[in-house]
Amino acid sequence: MELRLPKDFFMGAAMSGPQTEGAYRTGGKLENIWDTWSDLSISDFYNKVGSYVGNNFYEKYEEDIKLFKSLGLDSFRTSIQWSRLMDQDQKLNPEGADFYHKVCACAKEQRIELFMNLYHFDMPAYLFRKGGWENREVVEAYATYARTAFREFGKEITYWFTFNEPIVEPDQRYRDGLWYPFIQDAKRGMAVQYHLSLAHCLAVREFQKAKEEGFLLPEAKIGLINCFAPPYTKEDPSPEDLEALRMEDGVKNRWWLDLVAEGRLPKDILETLKDSGLLPDIRPGDEQILAMGRVDWLGFNYYHPSRVQAPREKFDQKGYPKYADAYVWPEAKMNIYRGWEIYPKGIYDFGMKMKEEYPNLKFFISENGMGVEHEDRFRDKEGQIQDDYRIEFVKEHLEWILKAIQDGAKCMGYHYWGLIDNWSWNNAFKNRYGMVEVDLAGNYQRRWKKSAAWIQEVIRAREQEIS
Repeated sequence: MELRLPKDFFMGAAMSGPQTEGAYRTGGKLENIWDTWSDLSISDFYNKVGSYVGNNFYEKYEEDIKLFKSLGLDSFRTSIQWSRLMDQDQKLNPEGADFYHKVCACAKEQRIELFMNLYHFDMPAYLFRKGGWENREVVEAYATYARTAFREFGKEITYWFTFNEPIVEPDQRYRDGLWYPFIQDAKRGMAVQYHLSLAHCLAVREFQKAKEEGFLLPEAKIGLINCFAPPYTKEDPSPEDLEALRMEDGVKNRWWLDLVAEGRLPKDILETLKDSGLLPDIRPGDEQILAMGRVDWLGFNYYHPSRVQAPREKFDQKGYPKYADAYVWPEAKMNIYRGWEIYPKGIYDFGMKMKEEYPNLKFFISENGMGVEHEDRFRDKEGQIQDDYRIEFVKEHLEWILKAIQDGAKCMGYHYWGLIDNWSWNNAFKNRYGMVEVDLAGNYQRRWKKSAAWIQEVIRAREQEIS
């Protein structure tokens, strides 16, 4: 398929505050949970590069936004850091607000649409010490933060998002125990997932209130961003494999899709969780809160599919039921650096799911990218990284997106993740995603990789067609 982008299909970049800003003790910023972990055990981070560095967006935001413009991008998404915008008394930090006002002004000057997300796994440490997302008091604190952000930046930002990948923290911190504080408890993980759902809904309520009271632009929109990994099982599945597929899809995908499209959680999943002893504490009045969770549109982060089969053991180490085990598809093509399957058709399958099951909900590809280790191996004599593997990855995914649109999916645009190399949690800079290189030893200098020039040409070809 020839790569011809539709006229009204936007192209941009995705990033986040905690992975790019750096300046972790500048401008009144509070400690967040990543700073806590970095202070406690820096050796847990690749090459001992903790949360402090980002890619220096705090100082280089003007340069970076101009770079986006030079590539032809029309939009980019980042996040406000809760720990930078608010102080410990849940009041506005003027220095933090000033930084984000400058970012908004620069984006406007360059005529680039700014998409703003409110939470990207970076809870202020003082709130985490109160129990984090396990504590309903923190859910209310998030609603206060959202209310403050909407009113402070409401005339500067059109597109808002409550959360990025709200499924990740329940998994990484609580169910699988891979992130600090390394909890492995399915019941606590489910409670966190539920509280994140309530927090999303309260933020949507604050958005609607701010809009009604004139704090927001009339055309302002609210959304949610999640990593929806399309689930698959064996080609000749047993009933147990199909049950694993139902629960994988239900907990990881339909949970959030039903919430944002219909204002409720999937009944069959709640019933199974109740039978399993994993149902979270659903209180009187929660149903009314959940009903407020509908959004204007959805961000779909896609990196890999999810392949599952019936679990070998019925229960985990704490006695809670196991719903599924991973299934390795014999034909899988892998990104060996990240350990993720490369399956571009998954993006099409999700588009068809949206068309059939959630036909009124528009979406866009809010993240998609390829992380590779030791990219210096691919540097040519002139010093440029020849990342043809990244070009192939993006091209194949864009082709399947365009096919989904042709077949009726309401996909509005595409944001590449990590357009400029950024810090990535405890992997730090192990796997580089950028189309633009960051020289950590050279004052964070930016240098185009081959893929940057390629995406520029793809966008130019669309612009020439329109003109």
